[in-house]
This record gives sequence, C-alpha cells and structure tokens, in this order.
Amino acid sequence: MLNYQKTNFFFLAIILILLAINFFVPVQWGWFLLVFGIHFVILFIGSFFISSNFHIKAYCSNLLETNKIIALTFDDGPNENTVFILDILRKHNVKATFFCVGKNIEKHPEILKRIIEEGHLVGNHSYSHSNFFDFYRKNRLVAEIQKTDALIKSISGMKPQLFRPPYGVTNPSIRRALEVTKHKVIGWNIRSLDGILKNEKIIFARIKDRIAPGGIVL
Repeated sequence: MLNYQKTNFFFLAIILILLAINFFVPVQWGWFLLVFGIHFVILFIGSFFISSNFHIKAYCSNLLETNKIIALTFDDGPNENTVFILDILRKHNVKATFFCVGKNIEKHPEILKRIIEEGHLVGNHSYSHSNFFDFYRKNRLVAEIQKTDALIKSISGMKPQLFRPPYGVTNPSIRRALEVTKHKVIGWNIRSLDGILKNEKIIFARIKDRIAPGGIVL
C-alpha cells in the first residue's frame, strides 16, 4: 500500500535517475517539475483523505462485521446541539462516540459528564480545533492532545484511547505526535456533510445510500 515513506523513496529514486541521465544526456527541467508536481499531488491527496492510511493507520470501518451494525460518531462538541443529540440517542437506546474538543469541554463539562454517564464513548479531537492545526509541530500537537486527554480524564476517570484529527487531515507531524500519545486514529467511511448540507432529507438519503455493516458515520 502506498504511504508517505514509500512515496518519498520512489520519487527520490526517480530524481536520482533523472540526474544520472542528465550527466550523460541533457534532461529538460520540465521533467523535474513534472515529477515534483506529481509528488505534491500525491502528498496532498494522502493528507486530506484519512482513509488512504497514507501517513497514519486509521480505522475507517470494520470490514469483518457482517451484522447490520454501524458506528455513529459526532465531532466538535460538547456544545448546545450535543444535548439534542443525546436526547435522541437515549430515546432510541443507541450508543455513539463523541470526539470532543478540549476548549469546548472547558465550556460545557456538564455535557461531557452526561455523555459519559449515558454510556457513550469519548474520543479526543484536539484542544483548539484550530484552522492551523495541521501546521503545528510535533511538540505543540502533543501538548494539544494531552491537554484534552487530561480534561476528559478529569471527568471520566480514564484517558481516551481514540483520536480523530481535525478535518480528518493527517501529516508527518501528526503521525509523530501520535507515536508519543499512543492513540488509535478513527476515521469514517460515511460522511453526512451535515455541516454543509442543511436539508435533513438529503442528509438522511446520503447516509442511507452508503450504509453497510461495519460502517463508521460522521
């Protein structure tokens, strides 16, 4: 499977081959630009599609599941909307996983407490959920993740084992940070796009058409 290390090695080999050829026969610089361009596109796609496992092993579904079971996951809480979600889940006796943001836990610790008391799983979704999260260096990423771990543990009594990177973006710095924190990365294979789509019928149809045993819904 293509990953970050293999990709870099492959394109480095191509560049070295082109340089070797250029020693005997002039190679147009356009070929080098083409190689760098293709390399950049692959790195971009690998970073923005968590299911590619390009930088990090992410669990995006359970392929071994044959029963009609899926996992419901919710990101970015706890917030006021989380309460309505919890009410619906309790009404239908359904459990879910909530990937929580540290700064929101500080604002709504009582909602996180309810999430835990009602038997749902809690995962780490960073502290700040900053738009620049993907540009942070390893040490800052570790600090963000560990700060949120501590907030969750202060209420649940347990350190969360699961992490979902903001926006689902991964890169070498995030990989190195997770090597320190030891979290398992959870992605998804069914995305509702409820943050973009506002028509609940369209959202429901989008999810329903993609449901299969072992799916993870975001």
